[in-house]
This record gives sequence, structure tokens and C-alpha cells, in this order.
Amino acid sequence: MRHGDLPQFEVYAVRYGTVHRQRSENFIVRDFHDGPMPMDYFVWLIRGKDRQYLVDTGFNADAAAARGRQFLRSPIAGLNSLGVSPGQIADVIITHMHYDHAGNIDLLPGARLHVQEKELQYSVSKYMGFKPLRHAYSVRDVEAMVRRLYNDEIVFHDGDSRIAPGIELVHVGGHTMGLQAVRVHTARGWVVLASDASHYYDNILNESPFPVVHDVGAMLLGHRRLMSLGESPSHVVPGHDPLVMHRFPRHGDPANELVALHLEPNG
Repeated sequence: MRHGDLPQFEVYAVRYGTVHRQRSENFIVRDFHDGPMPMDYFVWLIRGKDRQYLVDTGFNADAAAARGRQFLRSPIAGLNSLGVSPGQIADVIITHMHYDHAGNIDLLPGARLHVQEKELQYSVSKYMGFKPLRHAYSVRDVEAMVRRLYNDEIVFHDGDSRIAPGIELVHVGGHTMGLQAVRVHTARGWVVLASDASHYYDNILNESPFPVVHDVGAMLLGHRRLMSLGESPSHVVPGHDPLVMHRFPRHGDPANELVALHLEPNG
């Protein structure tokens, strides 16, 4: 299929939580100019003419309370502001299985879950014997994923793949063994949802890794690869940066905290 023949999708970031952090917490290489650098939590909706794809499923109020996060809204209920009900979501892309990306799948019964096979393997591997690596996983979420597997509701991917014309999965690893980004064709060109391949713009633009990482080399290579897959640096969207809410146009009621990534950035 030629580039000009590809469908053009709308892509929305839905902000559902936040937490206070210091800049020094967000980079392996210490930044001596320390100060507040909060982290936001998002899920993403890819909307086509006749089909919607959800990227990640977020966490719930119980997980927020247990981990000291500010819970703003249910990320699944937040889709209502886009006119999308959970029953309309047939495909869910799980970028990786950390608690803030793979919770709430019980709210999407029957949906197909697209995940890298390496990610499920990693979540039950010898590496989970190390507290720093398992800290961001939830046993409950891993168990829920296994149940979905035994219910024939998981689609495994082994590396890069295309799940529909104009929607591509890009396996980059790094943060986790099976982390995948999502490349989406839009009216402004190819937009890359980096997820936790890069938490912040500064991680990827400065090649300065986030400290929760399985493989630093893979993370840095992933930064370069994702930058090559977007039309420009503004087309690569990090997974947790509050600047996303300021750089892209708001959609609908500002209180719903939705931004449209398929539109040109502000300014």
C-alpha cells in the first residue's frame, strides 16, 4: 500500500493521573540543576473511520492509593469524552505490562490484547527475582493477562508488526524486555507513541535514559530508532511528560484533559 493510500487516524492522549517527582529522579545521569519535574499518566486512543484501538489501559484508584499517585479519573471511563464506550474497543495494544500501562483490562472484556511475547515472558522470568525490576509490575495484572491468554484473547507479536494499515508496532525493549512503541499514520504524518521508551522529551532528545531500565543500550538505540520513524521530533510523543498537555491542542471540554496528537502542535 502506497503512503498516500494509507488511512489517516486520529490519535488522542487521555490524562488520568499524576505524581510529584524531582528532575533528579528521571535520569540515570544526575542533573545538578534539580527541581520539580512531575510525571503524568496517559492512555491513548487511535480512532479510525470504523474502528478504535486503545493503547494501554492505565491503573485504577486502588493502585493509585497503594503507590501514592494522584488519580484523576478512570482511564477507561475517560474514553466517554471521546464518545467511545468500553464495548466499542475490540483491540487493545499493551506497550508493556507495568502497572500503569496494563491495569483495568477487566473493564475491557472480550477485547483482543496485543502484546510482545517477550513482555509476558519477562514478567514471569528470573528477572522478577530482583525488586528493582519487579517493582513496577503488579502480580494481579500479570495474573489477569495470563487468564486472558487462556481465554484466547491475546495476540502475541514477535518484534515489529503491522496490526492494520497505518498502525505499526515497534519493538524497542530497553525499559522492559518486551516494550513496544506504536506508529500511527495521521493527517500530519506518522506519529510515534513512544510510551516508556521515553518517559519525557528530555530522555529522548538528550539521549539521557530514565532510571527504570532493563537494558540501557537497547533504550538508547530505541531512542534513535523512534526519532527516525516520526516525521519530525514533534511527531514522537513521550509516555509521561506533562508538556504533552501543553504542546498539543485540547479536545472538547478542557476539564476532560484530552489532547489531539494528530493535529499540529501549538505554536
